Amino acid sequence: MAILDVKPTRMELLNLKKRVTSAVRGHKLLKDKQDGLMKTFMEIIREAKTLRREVEEILSKAFKNFMQASSMMPPEMLETALLYPSAKTELEVRTKNVMSVHIPYFKIKLEGNILNYGYLQTSAELDMSLSALQDLLPMLVKLAQIEKQAERLAEELETTRRRVNALEHKLIPDLKETVKFISMKLAETERAGIVSVMRVKAMIEAAEEAIED
Repeated sequence: MAILDVKPTRMELLNLKKRVTSAVRGHKLLKDKQDGLMKTFMEIIREAKTLRREVEEILSKAFKNFMQASSMMPPEMLETALLYPSAKTELEVRTKNVMSVHIPYFKIKLEGNILNYGYLQTSAELDMSLSALQDLLPMLVKLAQIEKQAERLAEELETTRRRVNALEHKLIPDLKETVKFISMKLAETERAGIVSVMRVKAMIEAAEEAIED
């Protein structure tokens, strides 16, 4: 705690008390925001963890099938099968304000079929691999969306945490300490004034008694 560099006056004391009230109110609001951000952040992290596990399982199976297809098909035939895909993908990105954080939302639109080849000279493993990857694309976009949301929330959470700590451990204690210091100074000045008045009164009374005598 540190005493702020201000003049010990009643006007300054009044201003500091108002600042304390505002700082305490702001601290509560930021604390509530921090708690809300943390709750949302943890929900997103749990969702991301579950989705990532599913994505990794599907990817593992798709890659396994693709490797089997690659070992069973001639390289030129595999290349020809993958050369002209007819599937098209469009991605729409928008944002939503959540507790002053602009978090992204992705919307994917798929058209066509990735299996744009004859089935006679290709293996079933290739079909399964490509179909799985096409079905997986929306999940990958969803995972990217969730992880980006988590990143934005984490940044805002850290900023809010620093502000809460600054108010709680620095500004509010300093303001209260300064209020206490000025209050003591003013009380000391008031007592000194009372003592001075009493001395003057005593001197006047002594002078009046001397005149009467």
